[in-house]
Amino acid sequence: MKYVNSRKLLTIFALCATVTISGVILIEGMMGLYLLVATSAFMSLMFPTIYGIALNGLGEEDSTLGAAGLVIAIVVGALMPILQDTIIDMKTVGPFATINASFILSLLCFSFIAVYGYRTLKGHSD
Repeated sequence: MKYVNSRKLLTIFALCATVTISGVILIEGMMGLYLLVATSAFMSLMFPTIYGIALNGLGEEDSTLGAAGLVIAIVVGALMPILQDTIIDMKTVGPFATINASFILSLLCFSFIAVYGYRTLKGHSD
């Protein structure tokens, strides 16, 4: 990240993913699908950036433990499709199609990542 502040990049990409996933929830049809694809584009750099930020400044011994914790977080993230499927199986979710409403989980996750990115941005400068 020679030219771009990684914390700023993470914050911006997470906010953009929050906007696009909100569109997925609110907009049906092809436009919602395009927004879902756009969300994937924003996710492309999020994990390696989170990984780098989280492990930055840790010693050799702590980096090993920290890296293992991040891998465990990925495994826990594997529960998200099960939770999303549970929402999809519901009859209704307010005025939204259950497929669209199931992306509320993703919205919560991206919001959390945006807060994480912002807090690391405020706490450090590259």
